[in-house]
This record gives sequence, C-alpha cells and structure tokens, in this order.
Amino acid sequence: MNQQGAIALITGYYDAFNAGDNAAMLACLADDVAHDINQGTRQSGKDVFRAFLAHMDRCYSEQLADIVIMANADGTRGAAEFVVHGTYKATDDGLPEANGQTYVLPAGAFFDLRDGQIARVSVYYNLAEWLRQVGA
Repeated sequence: MNQQGAIALITGYYDAFNAGDNAAMLACLADDVAHDINQGTRQSGKDVFRAFLAHMDRCYSEQLADIVIMANADGTRGAAEFVVHGTYKATDDGLPEANGQTYVLPAGAFFDLRDGQIARVSVYYNLAEWLRQVGA
C-alpha cells in the first residue's frame, strides 16, 4: 500500500464511523487488530472490537468533523485528527451518570496498516475535558 492507499483506507474507516456502519468499519480491520483504547488497555482481535463498537453504540452517539488524515510514504502508518460531536446516552461503567449530555472534543488516532487493512488503532482524547463537559 502507498500513502494514497493508506489515506483512502483510513478515510473509509471514518466514513463508515460517521454512517454508523459497523460492518464497514470492521471490514477495514485486520483479524488480529490491536485497539488501544484511550485511558484503557490494549484489546486484540476483530471480535473484541465488534463488542467494543456495540458498547459504544449503547452509551454514545458520535459524529466526527474536521477530519484530517495523514500517512507516511510507504502507507504503513497513519494518523487522524478530528473533532468529536457526541451525546452521552447511557451510563458507562466507572463514568458519571448519563442524561443526554452533549460534548465537543478534539481527538486523534494513530494507525499501523498492513496488507490493505488497519492492524492497529490507538485513539486519544482529553478525558478530563470530556468529564468536565458531561458535568462530572
């Protein structure tokens, strides 16, 4: 894969995210995908990622805006910066009670790419700022 292919893959991943199309997101991932969750541990595998998406869909409604995607020349690494516009729908374990609070939060992600698929995605955002916005 080259730089353009990497950008196209990550763009497709985020297009699927914004469309709420979990199947299309999962199609972008390697079977052994590593997922580094903000403030959490690394999870591995497409089935675990599928469960993560179901959990996120239950607790949050999110759209990403102002997405900027970058990739290295050989298409093995990528990054994205974006703004999350969300609604906290259902209380997530260990977090404040949800009551429909909305939030706008800058975030970013880093990717390892292999054989035309995403092999690692690491997402980062400011949890303290999210907590402030939802009234913690």
